[in-house]
Amino acid sequence: MSVFQAPRGTYDLLPPDSATYLAVREAIAAPLRNSGYGYVETPGFENVELFARGVGESTDIVTKEMYAFETKGGDRLALRPEGTASVLRAALEASLHKQGVLPVKLWYSGSYYRYEKPQKGRYRHFSQVGAEAIGAEDPALDAELIILADQAYRSLGLRQFRILLNSLGDKECRPVYREKLQEFLRGLDLDEDTRRRVEINPLRVLDDKRPEVQRQLTGAPSLRESLCEACRAYHQEVRELLTEEGVSFTDDEKLVRGLDYYTRTTFEFVHDGLGSQSAVGGGGRYDGLSEMIGGPALPSVGWALGVDRTVLALEAEGVRLDLPAPTSVFAVPLGEQARRVLFGVVTQLRRKGVAADFAYGGRGLKGAMKVANRSGARYAIVAGERDLAEGIVQLKDMESGEQSPVPLSAVVTEIEARLS
Repeated sequence: MSVFQAPRGTYDLLPPDSATYLAVREAIAAPLRNSGYGYVETPGFENVELFARGVGESTDIVTKEMYAFETKGGDRLALRPEGTASVLRAALEASLHKQGVLPVKLWYSGSYYRYEKPQKGRYRHFSQVGAEAIGAEDPALDAELIILADQAYRSLGLRQFRILLNSLGDKECRPVYREKLQEFLRGLDLDEDTRRRVEINPLRVLDDKRPEVQRQLTGAPSLRESLCEACRAYHQEVRELLTEEGVSFTDDEKLVRGLDYYTRTTFEFVHDGLGSQSAVGGGGRYDGLSEMIGGPALPSVGWALGVDRTVLALEAEGVRLDLPAPTSVFAVPLGEQARRVLFGVVTQLRRKGVAADFAYGGRGLKGAMKVANRSGARYAIVAGERDLAEGIVQLKDMESGEQSPVPLSAVVTEIEARLS
């Protein structure tokens, strides 16, 4: 019988590579925790209708990429293809917006699922860290989130990413632009699916990556020119706040993102070292989403950054994260008495917060020291019957190779001193 394999388009995270993913998640989460965002966790699946209404029935995500299924009880559920709708649903269900503190600031981390053609940088199961600020309409909030994402990427050592920025208008000016755009698009030579999209959500056609479509979009009406005064002023303030804080960006009038709920500010983080899958993250303002999923009017803004894509960006720039060794001390017992004594030492070290491991399985000295080397430990504690009879253990510096006897009663204190 052959060994089972992970489903196509998915991946397993295993040591030592998994340590990089954990470090990336931590780096993205750190500035959020430092800015008033609390952690939220939602189920891996939701009611299909949540995404159909929120993400948009005409989007590729809902029509082609969502994993939808019916339960034995007849419920129609879907694996979550993105995080915003789930987080907003959870916040509304718990009435967080009624607790007197707005915006409600939340961050999350988890796996998401889309049925896509697998390729490097695009998987059917992927990992994201996201942030949502729910219940406030303020250009400073939009700027804050963009700045925090920029801060996270820079803390990892990334430098070759760009921020694309646009405004999609609001319920006042967007319908006017929508009609102008539809009139223009109806005159183009488009396939049947794209023509259908023109009638349902014409802005999505601007995001079509096919060259034959992009060529025809030359001369399309400009959304920026159709913005009402309120949207124009709002977008200008976002731009000014970013500039004042030294965060550079590029205006991109064709940036619409792949979800229907965005209004006003929309942005994307792209990295030129990733080829066609250049987006590493993005987000925007979604002032109407709460009402779309049955809640009150709650203007909100958020983003999601891809952990997988960020790791690829680090590789593209040749950035190696300075990760702590998973093990600082490795204990090698020689004999049954030493096994019990050193197991106690390892337990004491762990209680003191020192990363320590142990040669399990009764290996000989040579085999156990090979494992100690592979563990990346800075020090090895070796002891046999003769050492214990003298009340000592041998402490070996794995970098220099120097080995010296240390009293058993003082070994924990000695290791703490050396590691500090």
